[in-house]
Amino acid sequence: MKVVVVVGGVGGARFLLGVKKLLGLPAVGPGESEHEITAVVNTGDDVWMHGLRICPDLDTCMYTLGGGIDTERGWGQQGETWVVKEQLAKYGADPDWFGLGDKDIATHLVRTRMLRAGYPLSAVTEALCDRWKPGVRLLPMTDDRVETHVVVDIPEEDRKAIHFQEWWVRYQAKLPAQSIVPVGAEEAEPGPGVLDAISEADVVLFAPSNPVVSVGTVLAVPGLREAIRKTAGMVVGVSPIIGGKPLRGMADACLTAIGVETSSQAVGRYYGSRQCSDDGVLDAWLVHTGEAADVPGVAVRAVPLLMSDVDATAEMVRAAFEMAGLDA
Repeated sequence: MKVVVVVGGVGGARFLLGVKKLLGLPAVGPGESEHEITAVVNTGDDVWMHGLRICPDLDTCMYTLGGGIDTERGWGQQGETWVVKEQLAKYGADPDWFGLGDKDIATHLVRTRMLRAGYPLSAVTEALCDRWKPGVRLLPMTDDRVETHVVVDIPEEDRKAIHFQEWWVRYQAKLPAQSIVPVGAEEAEPGPGVLDAISEADVVLFAPSNPVVSVGTVLAVPGLREAIRKTAGMVVGVSPIIGGKPLRGMADACLTAIGVETSSQAVGRYYGSRQCSDDGVLDAWLVHTGEAADVPGVAVRAVPLLMSDVDATAEMVRAAFEMAGLDA
């Protein structure tokens, strides 16, 4: 079986653990399997900090699947230290609101060195994964530079737009966003292997990642939405909303910025049906037990969606496979 999963950071990484578990692979680390799992990862959160290129979603997936993630925070490496961060603060070096751990910096140093030597992000990611061995093929959505910016109003700083990371981390998404823009997406091309993986997939899954700045940013790269619409495999999405609240993070602030209600039904309609709309991408949609959603042209099923552990997540994935008519 060939499985493609469109993912963002923490939620997407945890969902991939369940995909691996269901398909008979160790949830963490490499393993032998007849199945092929490809994760198409959002790179719109990527940012330059202190001269280093940081790819939060790629790294979170890589660390989580490779067994190095800080499980309490959900990001960064376990056993992290913060000596460099403390020294930067003593210098008064900006930005001081974004913390880089000492272990994490090693990843960013290698990535930055390779990028500056001319290697594309996809090749860099493959090299980094050779160290972590996530057991899943991690493909950046594009090798081109795409950065999500948020249009806000900061009168005291005379600014109208800031990088998504500043809005998310520094301001905790509390500044009302007027719009969210994946800068550079219109000129970007899908990363190597991405279109082939989608076209050959037996099933395409949308992880319960942020529908605006994770999955939405992936779909903003020209060619990706079209590839998903044309793939022969079923496309099944998993709602990131339970009881009108996001499973994790501040996806509600992102949805509000684009005028979409924070509900499973509204997010399902935001993605839309492959059969009943000109740009929709879903065939099936999973919502949480006890909830209902009417998404025209999309089959909806309610199952437990709390990723409380790997086994529970694997059962979510099993339900998605069943919606796609697949056995696992």
